[in-house]
Amino acid sequence: MNTSSSSVKSKSNAERKAIRAERLQLLRRNKAFLVGAFILSFWLLIAVFGSMLAPYPYDAMDFMAVSKKPSGTYWFGTNKLGQDVFSRVLAGTQLIVWMSFLATALGTIVGGTLGLAAGYFKGWFDIVLMRLLEAISAIPVLIVALLAIAALDGQSSGITVGVIGFVFAPNIARTVRAAVLSEAELEYVAAARLRAERTPHILFKEILPNVLPPIIVEFTVRLGYAIFAIATLSFLGAGVEAGSPNWGSQISENWAYIFSNIWWPTLFPAVAIASLAVSVNLISDGLLEVFEV
Repeated sequence: MNTSSSSVKSKSNAERKAIRAERLQLLRRNKAFLVGAFILSFWLLIAVFGSMLAPYPYDAMDFMAVSKKPSGTYWFGTNKLGQDVFSRVLAGTQLIVWMSFLATALGTIVGGTLGLAAGYFKGWFDIVLMRLLEAISAIPVLIVALLAIAALDGQSSGITVGVIGFVFAPNIARTVRAAVLSEAELEYVAAARLRAERTPHILFKEILPNVLPPIIVEFTVRLGYAIFAIATLSFLGAGVEAGSPNWGSQISENWAYIFSNIWWPTLFPAVAIASLAVSVNLISDGLLEVFEV
């Protein structure tokens, strides 16, 4: 019996490696994925090294250069306070990138764990848990975030990350649960049970590697949502500290000046949000196309 279960496990591992290699080859040929990965990599580099590249401190004011158009001195122009828009866009990159990644990672970890447990144990645990998660997911992200921020009386970015991750968890859990329901009936899981493996080992060492594709796709989809959610909250003046160079805050502070033909303080952070979100969506589309092949 032990020999049989070992052979099933080795066969499963070999098949898993072959599938993984094939998917990597497909990703290297997928244009949408490559373009999205290039743009996202650019913003990740800016998030890490942006403070070194900024020509001015993001909060420095030059009252002799208020609302100046883009020029050789100020590449993206200046805002109503004489602050360099280029430096503020670079500074805002780090905020939105780490907030969106952390919120999505939190939602993926919590939702993935709950989905694994629900799909594996089934029964009353699955029924009760999924009904609770469905009730949470029925409430829009922004409404939950605004209520939570108001209730906690804070503008902390940490609260925003936690709330968005909390709201993302139910949808991720449902996706993982659906994948686990079919995987839990396969031979390699039965073999792990025959070897008397502990439940955490079966969930995280046996089943999890085989349901990673839908989790990865779900992560990229939710990452795009997180970017827009954080930008929208900061536009509304919630979820970030006052005076933050978050891209949404910059748009909120300057959009009214478009009617006075001062468009640059709004345009550049808006383009930054759009390009970051589009890059994530391209990656998500590429992954979905490859994993569905």
